[in-house]
Amino acid sequence: MTGRFVTVEGIEGVGKSTQLERLRARLVEGGHEVVTTREPGGTPLAERIRALVLERGEEGVPPAAELLLMFAARAVHTANRIRPALERGAWVLCDRYTDATYAYQGGGRGVGDASIAALAGLAHPGLQPDLTLLFDAPVGVALARARGRAQAADRIESETSIFFERVRAKYLEIARRDPDRVRVIDATRDTDAVEAAAWRHLAELGA
Repeated sequence: MTGRFVTVEGIEGVGKSTQLERLRARLVEGGHEVVTTREPGGTPLAERIRALVLERGEEGVPPAAELLLMFAARAVHTANRIRPALERGAWVLCDRYTDATYAYQGGGRGVGDASIAALAGLAHPGLQPDLTLLFDAPVGVALARARGRAQAADRIESETSIFFERVRAKYLEIARRDPDRVRVIDATRDTDAVEAAAWRHLAELGA
């Protein structure tokens, strides 16, 4: 029995974490085993790599180094958590995956798609989400929400609005290229309406 792999994507402040938890609860109510996880991170080793990627320090992190760290964490996460869960029939809900690398390191940092695709082939050969929910909101709206949180912003969250405009544009480009997998959800609506829209897509997968 093979599980379902669902990823949630979007820039900071679009409500991914809230919706992921709501979707998890509904799937569990329906009798499914559900694994919720995140990227970068998701396993002890991958979380240590996450800290290297996101911590703010005096030394700069070149785009190539950031890209390689992201895929190092992803390779560990995929092998040690995602694939085993899918193989035993669980639903995996993952907060970001390789689409985020195309958006942040590609759109945001300017790394070419070919380089990202090559590393994806090494890190998770043959594995792609069954469904990707792209929660979308204008950058100004999303960043105002994100910057109203109590916790301090990490290195990537501290980027400029221009950076996030590029990230959002890349996400929407990905959605246009792969509409069967990537479903865009208007994240400016109230939380219940966003959840209802997301759940309709999960129901199509058999939730």
